Amino acid sequence: MLEQLARTEQVDCGYRNGSDRMIILRCIGPEQFFLERVVFPFELLAFQCPARSEVEIWTHGLGGPELLESIEALELIMESAPVPEPATSGMEANPWLQAS
Repeated sequence: MLEQLARTEQVDCGYRNGSDRMIILRCIGPEQFFLERVVFPFELLAFQCPARSEVEIWTHGLGGPELLESIEALELIMESAPVPEPATSGMEANPWLQAS
């Protein structure tokens, strides 16, 4: 049972396209998991995938699709942002509620 949980555990990942060209990110994981997204130049893509997934970065060259790099999903894990505590209620919480 523990082995099955480890195989299907989802992780939060992020990939920033630091190039000036559009790329295609393909994430291939266990149990037929597949994710494919276009990532524009300088864009950050956040996604979830099984922990044992492989991420491939593709571009389109003159000869057709070209594999730029292959990365383990565990190398792309993002830290979770802390959940902010609820603000005070009423007009103090949302200044847009105040009449001008």
